[in-house]
Amino acid sequence: MPRYDYRCRACDITFELNRPMSAANDPATCPQGHGDTTKLLSTVAVTGTASTPRPTGNTGGGCCGGGCCN
Repeated sequence: MPRYDYRCRACDITFELNRPMSAANDPATCPQGHGDTTKLLSTVAVTGTASTPRPTGNTGGGCCGGGCCN
């Protein structure tokens, strides 16, 4: 479930809520009970690549999938 960050305008604390994406823009109440909150822009660092590198060498199958049992 996604986590969203909010800031309370009344007491100036920042807090997090786990909620479904369908409820991302629903009003949020701060832990102190104030309803005047705003959703913050969260930055998420995602690393890696979208594809898997292609294996090199003999990849014709075999006992381990790499052709080790010729």
